[in-house]
Amino acid sequence: MSEEIKVEALDSTDARQVAIAAARALDSKKGKDIKVIHVEEKTVIAEYFVLCSGNSSTQVKALAGEVEYKLGERGLNPYNVEGRDNNSWILVDYSNVIVHVFSRESREFYNLDKLYGDAETVEF
Repeated sequence: MSEEIKVEALDSTDARQVAIAAARALDSKKGKDIKVIHVEEKTVIAEYFVLCSGNSSTQVKALAGEVEYKLGERGLNPYNVEGRDNNSWILVDYSNVIVHVFSRESREFYNLDKLYGDAETVEF
């Protein structure tokens, strides 16, 4: 007999909860150097950024796909996804949370870690 697993819905207005759920999805697919950064005081475009690196363009695409899948299971779909064509930086936009999945090279080049280095980092 199969047991149905219930997945708790996400409250899209709770940005911290959404950011942590995205980070956990990335972690489940072996994303590297995952950071959840509270950027609300630094920018008007989001409350949280989730940063992650993948080892290859295939993994970058898989990581972004996993975030979409896991959050979608919980009733939350992105407003937009950018960068699927190049797979070196994919941005998944949940309005108040923006997930950035980078190749190692792109993460070093854009260096959002340094740009938002003085923002609060959230444990997940």
